[in-house]
Amino acid sequence: MQDFNKINQEILTFVKDRDWEKFHSPKNLSMALTVEASELLEIFQWQKENDFLDSKINDVIIKDTKDEVADIFYYLLRICQKMDINLEEAFWDKMKKNKIKYPVDDFKGKSTKY
Repeated sequence: MQDFNKINQEILTFVKDRDWEKFHSPKNLSMALTVEASELLEIFQWQKENDFLDSKINDVIIKDTKDEVADIFYYLLRICQKMDINLEEAFWDKMKKNKIKYPVDDFKGKSTKY
């Protein structure tokens, strides 16, 4: 948890130093998060299913993916900061709901929703 707190503080300092707090409403942050998620999708847009395993393109894909995942993580944490959401708690609460919604016996090996 120490690293997570360090990341949170780094983001808060980064925003404060640039006077960006005024731009970071949940609405704006959620739109930025969507843009970054789309940029992640763009990396894989025209690839075949397992192209990312090709060693010739793998390094570029991993580098680009790391950048986009970091951007997504940043905006997700900013939303949590602005709305006073404990991300770890939210995750565990949602996992409890998912386990009820998708029992192993009914969904193992299936990709159907309900």
